[in-house]
Amino acid sequence: MCKKFILCFFLFFVFIQFDSLAQCAMCRTTVESTISNGRSNIATGLNTGILYLLSAPYLLVGAIAFLWFRQSKKEQQERIAKFRIRQKVSQILGQ
Repeated sequence: MCKKFILCFFLFFVFIQFDSLAQCAMCRTTVESTISNGRSNIATGLNTGILYLLSAPYLLVGAIAFLWFRQSKKEQQERIAKFRIRQKVSQILGQ
C-alpha cells in the first residue's frame, strides 16, 4: 500500500506540468533596454544578484562536505588509536 502511494505520488509530480512565468526573458529585455539607454547599473546589479544566488548552494554543499570530512577524520583517528591499543595488549599477553 505504501509503495503504491509513493509510486503514484512520484508519477504525479513527474507528469504534471506547471506554467511558469518567463522571468529570464523579462530580465533579459530589462537589461537590454537599460543598456541601450546607456544605463548599465541595472545590468550590473542583476549580474551581482545572479552570482550571489549561484554561490549559496555551493557554499552549503562545501560546508556539509567539510563537516563530513572532519567527522570521518576523527573516526579514523579513533579507529587507529583502538588498533594500537589492541596491538599493545596482544604484545603484552603474547610475551
